[in-house]
Amino acid sequence: MDSQTSQASQAPRSPRSPHTFQVDLRGLVDLLSHHLYSSPKVYLRELLQNAVDAITARRTAEPDAPARVRLSAQGGTLRVEDTGVGLTEADVHDLLATIGRSSKRAEGLQEARSDFLGQFGIGLLACFVVAERIRVVSRSARTPGAAPVEWTASDDGSYTVRTLPDAERPEPGTTVHLVARAGAAEWLTPERVEALARDFGSLLPYDVRVGDEPVTDLPAPWDRPYPGPAARRVALARHCHDLFGFTPLDTIDLSVPLAGIRGVAYVLPSAVSPAQRAGHRVHLKGMLLTERAEQLLPDWAFFVRCVLDTDSLRPTASREALYEDETLAAVREALGERIRAWLTGLAAGDPERLAAFLAVHHLGVKSLARHDREMLRTMLPWLPFETTDGRLSLEEFAQRHPVVHFTRTVEEYRQVAPIASAQGIGVINGGYTYDSELVAALPSVRPGTVVAELDAETVTAHLDAVDPAEELALSGFLAAARARLDPLGCDVVLRAFHPLSVPALHLDDRDARHEQARADAEAQADDLWAGILGSLRGSAPRARLVLNHLNPLVRRISSLHDPELIGTATESLYGQALLMAQRPLRPADSALLNRAFIGLLEWATHSEDGQA
Repeated sequence: MDSQTSQASQAPRSPRSPHTFQVDLRGLVDLLSHHLYSSPKVYLRELLQNAVDAITARRTAEPDAPARVRLSAQGGTLRVEDTGVGLTEADVHDLLATIGRSSKRAEGLQEARSDFLGQFGIGLLACFVVAERIRVVSRSARTPGAAPVEWTASDDGSYTVRTLPDAERPEPGTTVHLVARAGAAEWLTPERVEALARDFGSLLPYDVRVGDEPVTDLPAPWDRPYPGPAARRVALARHCHDLFGFTPLDTIDLSVPLAGIRGVAYVLPSAVSPAQRAGHRVHLKGMLLTERAEQLLPDWAFFVRCVLDTDSLRPTASREALYEDETLAAVREALGERIRAWLTGLAAGDPERLAAFLAVHHLGVKSLARHDREMLRTMLPWLPFETTDGRLSLEEFAQRHPVVHFTRTVEEYRQVAPIASAQGIGVINGGYTYDSELVAALPSVRPGTVVAELDAETVTAHLDAVDPAEELALSGFLAAARARLDPLGCDVVLRAFHPLSVPALHLDDRDARHEQARADAEAQADDLWAGILGSLRGSAPRARLVLNHLNPLVRRISSLHDPELIGTATESLYGQALLMAQRPLRPADSALLNRAFIGLLEWATHSEDGQA
């Protein structure tokens, strides 16, 4: 180390000077309006929230203190007045002018904090989303004799504070005055203010009015006394229609007192996709928090829309969604149990309503039952499945058949259902959402039940073999037919089966389709990739075209001797069998159908020319 370096390392360092972040208020307001809040309408929720919190704080010390909030809008201005705890001049400097600080943290109010709606101190700042100027006049109830104080702020970040004569605010409380910013006057019209106040504050516990019109509507519809269950159902159905725009199929009580939850779930009157996440309305201590709470219920409960009030769930910073934590997970489980109990109750005591529900929403119950063995056991007599015996429950089907066969795809079911039914084989279509999982789980809730996936070998084994002598006589025909379909990875076999109207049956399974897909890819790949695919060649069974020896058309075709004509006829039967099974056609299959059709036309034309 040289002397200069040594001296530099030993030189005293200057002390670090603290600096304060400079906040661009307009930039912060832009951030709030475009990224934190979903809509400017939340400004009114923030005003209501501040007013309600102020009243709650005052009532902590004065239980009999008045609890009023009054809103008045006209000419692009809004006034919101409350009878809350109010602010001193020191509070104004400390709380209103310091971004991010919350009055809920002020000394003396901590003991009541659990009763507050807001927790993040954004407060009046959100009002700048719609206002260019905010004026607050407040008088503290905690400091007797303190003069009213006025705080006026502009969206450029400047503010002024001054004390006022007692006559300006004789009673404790706070009044907030807003003046609309350019282009935002629509948010401060009387009609818009009243609509937003009703939407956000209908369940608030205090007297909230816009002008002379009351906003609150208590008790909540699910807590009101009704003459009987029928009257309650009618009233809640009307509430659902007003709130969500549909008349529910049924209603489910969501009262969970231990979790601080009160509310109701409305069963949708029409089927919806499991992937469609319903938005639920959640009130936090009476204030509407969100109408898009997607994570409130388990995924399987996609057939209901909820509205509830809670004092236990935690909001996100924007107070427009729920914070994903252990409390929300516990509430989700508790609400799921309420819906399970409703389903179990219908199964035990109201089969007609259950049948009406399942006719629309069986998919949702199947989704639940695949994870819940008790629910599967309860729903066995009710959940409908497509089978070769018609639309039956698993319980009914298992009682009829010693072995419960099922397919994993709709295509497999369609290709075997007519033949299996004629042979007395019972088959369940497991190709629809959740069905194969539920059928496979049947032995776990119905001990002794034998479940087997239906494959081509099983179907073929149930078809009658042709007399060996007759099959030997047709060996030339079968050889020509097999040679024509061999490039397609399909064998040809001869059997006798019903119904007679079916000339041919195309049978394969998933392994055969995978092998065919691999072979197709190998044929189209370059040498390197073809070699790799070739090394993956397995011993999977090939697809097969089962010709019905009892069918008159097959008998006529089997009497042909021209190998080319036999090949064309076989291709036609193959294509027709694919179409009957409603299987998707590969390019090679489409080309075969075209070739067979043209070949048959040429044969028919030549035959007529020869006769002429």
